[in-house]
Amino acid sequence: MKFQKELKDSIRKALPELDVVIGWCGSFDPLHATPHFIRREEDIDKLEIGPLSVHNLATYLPGLRSKKVGIVVKGCDSRSVIELLQEKLIDRENVTIFGFPCTGVVDQAKIKKALGHVGNVQSCDISDKSVVVVVGDQAHSLKLSEMLADKCHSCRYPDAIISDYFVGDKIGDAVPAKADYEALETFEKLSIPERFGYWLKELDRCIRCYACRNACPLCVCRDHCAAESRDPHWLSQENNVRDKLMFQVIHAYHLAGRCTECGECQRACPVDIPVLMLKQQMNKEIRDIFKYEAGVDPEATPPLLSFKMEEENITEKDW
Repeated sequence: MKFQKELKDSIRKALPELDVVIGWCGSFDPLHATPHFIRREEDIDKLEIGPLSVHNLATYLPGLRSKKVGIVVKGCDSRSVIELLQEKLIDRENVTIFGFPCTGVVDQAKIKKALGHVGNVQSCDISDKSVVVVVGDQAHSLKLSEMLADKCHSCRYPDAIISDYFVGDKIGDAVPAKADYEALETFEKLSIPERFGYWLKELDRCIRCYACRNACPLCVCRDHCAAESRDPHWLSQENNVRDKLMFQVIHAYHLAGRCTECGECQRACPVDIPVLMLKQQMNKEIRDIFKYEAGVDPEATPPLLSFKMEEENITEKDW
């Protein structure tokens, strides 16, 4: 990206006061990026940002709470940082935020589906309109718009909402006006048996690896997770779809009013289960009832972390 030099200069300026800066760099092949922990000035040159910068780096912040940490964020990542600040899971004075405008990130699952086997990637060139991947000496040209993650097509916050250093030109209002829940609303039109059958089929291939939980920046109670607790013993380790579904429902409920729809849970799933839909369902309910959207206002309090005697849109007591 054209502002990558500006970002590196900003990090170089701030690094002496920080223990680490978290960004992205190249990975095991040209088609992937990986989180990059910058501790020395020479590490800065390895920094790379672009459509392959998919990881939400806010996931690392609670574990580094005692450190002075810099973090590079796009719009959806910055919302997770805001949510962590709202819940006092990180301290603002210990976090330096480097923000930039994002035009979308690629979905590796879509590339894999388009190309089939991608085990020997020799190069990957991404322009404004295309993704050109060379696999086994054969070049494949894909439309970038078709390879972007679904969340990017309805993203309303492409610019980092909160930052100490912002590089590049803000995209601003050139985004959809509201959340796109079209796929979810179509799914809700199915009968209850059909919806239940869909989730039984999808979750039957879950391998209980908990990658969805571990990748989530707001799932912070991993050492006391209900999925692995034995006192109380909520779930077994049996390979049955009942317990798999139970875990995903618990996960979605724990993120109600907190999920920023960064999509890390679904991206991390090794068997491509569309688990983000469960979180979107909860977000839709929170938005309709409490008029609240997670990670947008640093001064706001998530509705399920507060208590009111009266709620404007909850009127069951008047029936």
